[in-house]
Amino acid sequence: MRILGLSGMFHDASATMIEDGKILFAGHAERYSREKNDPYINKQLMKEACAYGMPDVIVLHESSKLKNKRRFWQLTWPSIKAALTEPTMEDWLKKFYPQFKGIPVTNCLHHQSHAAAGLLTLPHDWNDAVIVTIDAIGEKQTATISTWEKNQRIMLRHEVNFPNSLGLFYSAVTKAVGLKPMEDEYILMGMAAYGNPVYRVKMETHLFDTPADDLHNCLKTIDMSKGLPESFMSKEALQDEQVQFDLAASAQAVVEERIRSYCRLAFKYSGGSRNLVYQGGVALNCVVNSKLYDIFKNIWIMPNPGDAGSSLGAAALYHFEQTGNFVQWEGPYLGTEIEGKWPTEKFLESLRKGDIFGIANGKAEFGPRALGNRSLFADPRGNEIKDKVNAIKRRQEFRPFAPIVLEEHARDWFEMPGGVIDSPYMSFVCKCLKPEVIPAVVHADGTSRVQTVNRNQHPELYHAMRQWYAETGCPVVLNTSLNIKGQPIVNTEAEADEFAKHYKVKVHCRDDY
Repeated sequence: MRILGLSGMFHDASATMIEDGKILFAGHAERYSREKNDPYINKQLMKEACAYGMPDVIVLHESSKLKNKRRFWQLTWPSIKAALTEPTMEDWLKKFYPQFKGIPVTNCLHHQSHAAAGLLTLPHDWNDAVIVTIDAIGEKQTATISTWEKNQRIMLRHEVNFPNSLGLFYSAVTKAVGLKPMEDEYILMGMAAYGNPVYRVKMETHLFDTPADDLHNCLKTIDMSKGLPESFMSKEALQDEQVQFDLAASAQAVVEERIRSYCRLAFKYSGGSRNLVYQGGVALNCVVNSKLYDIFKNIWIMPNPGDAGSSLGAAALYHFEQTGNFVQWEGPYLGTEIEGKWPTEKFLESLRKGDIFGIANGKAEFGPRALGNRSLFADPRGNEIKDKVNAIKRRQEFRPFAPIVLEEHARDWFEMPGGVIDSPYMSFVCKCLKPEVIPAVVHADGTSRVQTVNRNQHPELYHAMRQWYAETGCPVVLNTSLNIKGQPIVNTEAEADEFAKHYKVKVHCRDDY
């Protein structure tokens, strides 16, 4: 059976095609429209997804009826207007995709698709797991706890509903410091290292109804769907840069403690499972993720845990309900393909020259982070490299970059969380053990958002880095996404060529020696 999963109509639309458990394709709408976080599926995306054949069924990642019911319940003009005027995914399909007429369309719930995207891509042989999902908002749920045991269904155990939302709280602070909510939360996370959590107590008392250690209600907030209330801080005070950094540090401290509290509750509901599947947009906060190993021994975060990943979750859940089987997860390289040999020699040649350069080859990564196929690389050992790369990407100077490191050397260079040996999807931060050697990939707080690589995950990149290590004694390379701030990651070879021409950066698409 061929299943098309779709996510969209709010932000970061995506499509996934699965056939008999094999993931044939998964891609983001923004990579085709070139509009960052595009909420609408588009014809180019659908054309590529359906190049594998027309679906037998289409599965949507949430219920538009329940979503609009919540909007009416909010009793605010913007929410009511949205419910009355914004098209649903069903409307969108009928209007723009008549070729799907006659194909059954069904849906799951928003948090079900999140949970399924995590659990059903699980690459480990676990007998049980607890699934935590935390985001801004689904139909009405903003956080859920579910449990799973082998050969059993996913069971919902606890839910938090709107207006209580840790995700909306973090987005409200993102907006307050002048960043774009639902997009720039990762920048707020980076800003936190430059501030002090001086507003933490004020946030706890003004914006939350219960203390963090009250497990069942630890995520109970005031309604922050309209942003941080002016009664909390004046617009004039928010203009001060240090105030912004301190707000970021305070918000980060608050979410860290409250997520850990919710995960302790999840541990109790699971009956003591040491295996965590963690999903939702909040799961992209890799600083928090690293601190969950004091509760769980094993953690799986699918590399696209936000709404875009839910197209995969919706399709995988339908497959699971029909067959009882998980999908075949072989990694995140699921999108548009740039054919040809991965440019190993050009990668090494550019590193030897000290260049900042791009690689665009193979299938694009499904998720917000480039993992070797749509990446910008550099030697991390130079003191000026970080500023140079930030200048190319048009980013704030304080923004950090991630290291990619050979898996077998990771623990020699980084204090890996929970004693793990791998972190293939940049899901965690670690203390760098040799910051003086690789300053370009060390943040202000001494940590790095590590990506490990091994011969199975990405054999071409792995062997290229093995050669780099043999030549330099350094098993680390700076890796960031091949894009400019506010723009989607490069998708096609034509876009790679345009990037190189416009930003004066070499982008290698294949080795043709």
